[in-house]
Parts: sequence; structure tokens; C-alpha cells
Amino acid sequence: MGGVLLGLGLGWGALVAGLGVGLGLLDRRPLLAALALLGAGLGCGSERLQSGQPDRLAPWVGAQVTLTGDWDGQFLTLRDPPARLALSPRPPQPPGRLEVSGRLVRPEGRTLPGGFDQAAWLRAQGGVFLPTPRTVLVGARVRSSRPEGGVRGWFRRGLAAGLSARNAALMMAVELGDRGDIGRENFAEGYAVRDAFNRAGLAHLMALSGQNVALLTGALIFLLSRLGAPTWLRYGLPLALLVPYLTVLVSVSPSITRAVVMGMAVLAGLWAGRGRPDVPGTLALAALVCLLLFPLWLLDVGFQLSFLAVLALTLSSRLAARLPAGWPHTLRLALAATVLAELGTLPVIASTFGQLPLVGLPANLLAEGVMAALVPLGFLAGLLGPLAAPVNLLVAPLASLLLWLAEVFGRAPVLGWGQVGIGGLAAYVLAALAGTLWLLGRVRGRAALGTVLACALLSWLPGTLRPARELVFLDVGQGDATLLRLPGLTMLVDAGGSVGSDYDVGGRRVLPALRALGVRKLDVAVATHADTDHIEGLAAVLRGLPVGELWIGQRKADDPVLAAVLAAARERGVPVREVRRGDEVEAAGVKVTVLWPQGAPWSDEDNANSVALRVTDGGWHAALLGDLPDPVEGRIGVGPLDLLKTAHHGSRFSTDATFLAQTHPKDALISVGARNTYGHPNAAVLERLAAAGVRVWRTDLQGTVRWPLP
Repeated sequence: MGGVLLGLGLGWGALVAGLGVGLGLLDRRPLLAALALLGAGLGCGSERLQSGQPDRLAPWVGAQVTLTGDWDGQFLTLRDPPARLALSPRPPQPPGRLEVSGRLVRPEGRTLPGGFDQAAWLRAQGGVFLPTPRTVLVGARVRSSRPEGGVRGWFRRGLAAGLSARNAALMMAVELGDRGDIGRENFAEGYAVRDAFNRAGLAHLMALSGQNVALLTGALIFLLSRLGAPTWLRYGLPLALLVPYLTVLVSVSPSITRAVVMGMAVLAGLWAGRGRPDVPGTLALAALVCLLLFPLWLLDVGFQLSFLAVLALTLSSRLAARLPAGWPHTLRLALAATVLAELGTLPVIASTFGQLPLVGLPANLLAEGVMAALVPLGFLAGLLGPLAAPVNLLVAPLASLLLWLAEVFGRAPVLGWGQVGIGGLAAYVLAALAGTLWLLGRVRGRAALGTVLACALLSWLPGTLRPARELVFLDVGQGDATLLRLPGLTMLVDAGGSVGSDYDVGGRRVLPALRALGVRKLDVAVATHADTDHIEGLAAVLRGLPVGELWIGQRKADDPVLAAVLAAARERGVPVREVRRGDEVEAAGVKVTVLWPQGAPWSDEDNANSVALRVTDGGWHAALLGDLPDPVEGRIGVGPLDLLKTAHHGSRFSTDATFLAQTHPKDALISVGARNTYGHPNAAVLERLAAAGVRVWRTDLQGTVRWPLP
């Protein structure tokens, strides 16, 4: 681990490597210290090997291309030149041979709090012997496709034989780790199946892991034992099948690779008559193998979750022993394992997803029973291929039951959580150490409980004693989303949208950003006007967070996007207020005033009906103008400004010289997409701002901009 970090240029990796060497010397084992030093060198070398791979597609970045390759549901693999790349949007076609056209671009980094860092994730998907994806084909359009053949094609046909589309999609995820199809399934409008699994704490069931390996090898060992197979065959056959299972049938990922390596070590020990290997040592072996082959998995969330969960599970027997002795031993172990796995992964889950499931314990206890039968039966169906329909008669009700559990438990409340900083991580480590020492009998229960409560209090106090006072201009691509955070008032103005696409900006970008910022509810959500790139995402926000009130300007009767937002408000019981010039709300000494619209008669142009707001904090003023065109913005009386959020993404139809002379802003914020075809921001607007001495901030260049209020 220290060597990988050093290879990435992180100096504190030397501390990690030094810790390994120091522990060896402290234990008076110089050979172990030397091996730790060797490991650091190997880790650094492995990272350098991967980073030094040539970028085969570099000459074509920015160009329109047509490519033919093997599609595995996640990446397109080319043979000439040998390269892998991501496709956006992800094609609905199943894995197989694809001919696809689009434009090659570099992946984006993280531009939102809690947002997806596509560039870092893609770098982590490569390995020493596996090409690293370095490009994305945007606007991907499939010209021709041929379904996958071979073992995987046969297996996929078995998983789908006789099943409904949703059940088949679930089985692809459970047995092959392919979540492409299940990601397109919804229980209801705005309620995605994958979101339900996440909220219920069941997302790990759709990621191949030790559970799959344990259930499949366990079922095979049980069958061989009943047939009277000798020891060498009973353990040797499952051991021999694990490698082709990983390399031929399923896709390589941190959790399944870790599980296969650990499974092979356990089976080898049983085959040799040496008993079960030491769990921490086996876990370390798996980490060593993973990081030597895929060094950047160290920074992958899946790697972190997988290893933290197993590390926590090593204490299961000790926690089970502290539960009431009258309870069945199996129940005590299941309870202990579920609780420890959730606690062990808590900081990663909270920081990555911005929320913690509150029903994970009962949901997992019920779901694990279903999985115990579903995984072996599904695997058998896959082996039978097109002949699997009779087996799938048993699979179908189990898959439906698992989906029902996810749907029901997914409707339960979740605990919102912001990003975990270094202080929060330190508090968690101290609390986890106290709990571990209690389980090991090293400290008393009262001392451990007191430490945990003190750490929780210290984590809670900073945000309570010093609440946020800021404007946050979220990077939602080509669109608008602005968050005002004050003690006593949290207001979201617009939530972005995706014109001509089914990509859910509200659910995939805005909601995660709000959760990462620690926003658990909105007092006011504002839909400025009926443009997709401004308000489409509000429907997902209204369904995903408690909202006190929805403000709109013109209630346009024939607009489908606004109708969808209003429908979401009705569904969640959110009152809708049609605001007019002069309406205002005040909190913590900050006043938000509606400058526009004034009501009927309405303009035929939606932009001219935008809700415009002025934010006043003492002598400091900001204006949020929606998409107002220049004739209107100049006559609504904005007044002198410190901060102007330019109207209409820097369009040439707004922010004229007369308006700038009226307002004299010191800074201007332009919310604009890096890949837009509208020519935003307009060069003339940028020249006018520069001539007026205004500093310009752009979400396409700076990403999300957080502006503290005085």
C-alpha cells in the first residue's frame, strides 16, 4: 500500500511503508522488515508499470470515430489498437460485438461535492496486464451489434430463460455482476431499482463478492460430499474451477477477485489437510495479489468496502458471544456479521453515498436467506443455458421476493450524511478502536461506550456551532443549480436537466451533491422557468429529499417538464407557491427577494418569465437571474451587486453593457456546460465583463463554486 501511494506521488505513503518495516523490526524479525520493504518497492513498481502504459487512442481524442470491439456491459475492448474505453451513454445492447460511433474525449474529474470522478475511476480499472481506459466515446450510437457467444453467452441465456425482464436483469447482476440492465429498471416513476437496493442497504447483493464464492463452492462441496468423493476431489475440484470462474465467466472486480483469492487459499488448506488458514493472513494475501495486479484499486471504493467488511467480520464470533446465550447460535452469528459489516464500512458508505440505510439489519437478515437459495439455483440455470426454463421456475419467485424486499425496505427513511473529513475519520477510527478493544476484552464496556459517544459528539459539534452560510453553484453541465445555505434556510434554485437525453441530472448529480454537503432537507425549491436544463432535475430532488415549499413563476399548463415537477410535488405533498415581484423570505440576517416575474401578461418567451432573486446580506448583494434576456434584466431594478450569476449561461442575449453599468458587479458566475453546442458563454459577453473589470468564475472551468456569505 505504501509503495502504491509513493508511486502516485503521495509522500505520506512513506509513512505507511515505514510502518510495515517498523513493525517487523519491533517484533525483532528483520526478514519480515525486509519483506515489507520489498513489498513497498513492488507496489511502487506495479503502479509505475500501469501508469506507464501507452495511450493508444491519444491521436484520435476530439475526433468523430467509428469503432468495433467487444462490449462487456461496461467497457468496449478494441483489438487494433489494443485499448479499452467507456461509452456514454451506455448502450442498452447486451454484451457482445459492437460497432459504435461517437466523439472521443478525455474523462471528467470530480466537479461536484460527492460527485463521480470518472477520470480516477477509469484509471483504477486498468492493471499491469490490462489496458487502462483513458478515453470516453460520448454521443455513442450503436450501428450494429452481435450478441455475445461462448461460455458467457450461453450462461446469460440460461439466466434469462423464461424470466421476466426485471427478474432476468436482477440475475445478471447477482450472478455476473452486470448491473447495466437492472440500472434501467424502475419500481415506479422516480424510484429506481438500484436506488431501492442502496437505500435498503442491499447494494452489495448486486456486486459479486465472497458471498457468491462461498455459496457456490459450498454447494459444490456439499454435493461432492453426498456423492462420497474423496478429499482431494471434494476440495480440489472447486479450487480448480475458481480461476476460470473469475477469468472466463465473470468480470474482474475488487470484491470478486479478493473473494476468489481467499477462497483458493481456504480450499488449498483444506485439500492439504492443514485446516482453515488464518483469516487476517489470508485477507492480506488477497490484498497483496490484488494490488500487485491492479495497484490503483487501492483508491477504488469497491476495494475499500470489500476489505473493510471482511476485516470487520473477523470479530463476528466475539460479538456473537456477547449476545444473549439463549438466542440460536446461527441467529447470533448472522446479527453480529451484519452489524459489523455495516459498522466497518460506515465511513466509506457515508462519504461516498451521503446517506446511511437505517433498515440494513432486518433487510439483510431476510435477504441473505433468499440469496442462499437464489445464487446456487441461478448458477445452475446459467450452466443449463437455453434449457434452464424448468430451473427458473424456482428462480423466478426467489428473484421476485428479493426485489420485493428491496422495494419495501428501500422506502424506509435513510440517515443523511455529509462527506467525512479528516476529523470525522479520526473520530471514527478512535471509536472503532474502542469497540474492538471491548470485544477483545481489553477495555470495559462503559469506557468503550463513553469513547464512542464522545467521538459522535465531536463529529456533530462543528456543523452545529458553525453552520454553513454560503451560495453553492453546482456544476450540472449545461444547466443551472444554485444552493443557498443559511441557519434556518436551505434553498435550491433549479436542479439542472439534460436536453434530449434520459440522463437524470437531478438524481445522479444534484442529489448526491446535496447529500455530500450534509443537506438533509430543503426549505424552498425554486423552479425558475419551464426550461429542461433548469428544472428537469427538480422532480428527482423532490422525491429524494423533504422539501418545505416549491416556488414557481408562470404555471405553464402545456409544458411536460414543469408538469413532471408539479406531479412530483403533489406526490410528495409539497405545497406549490406562485411567487411574484416583492415576495421575500429572511433567515439569519439574509433576505431573499423575488425581483421577477410580476405576473400577467406573460411573455411568449419562457426565458422572459424567469424567477429572478436578489440575495442581500447587510451591504452585500447577489442576483440570480435565471434566463432573463437583456431587455428584462435591465428594467427589474437589480441594483448594485457584489456577485452576479449571469443570466442564460452567458448568452449573447443577456448581460449587456447597460445592465453592467447599472449593477457594477465585482464578480460574475457563469453556470455552463463544458460540452455545449450553444456557444456559451458568448465571447462578446466575456469581453463586456472584462471591460467592466468583473472577475469571472465558470462551472465548466472551476467546477462547483462555493461562495461564502459575509
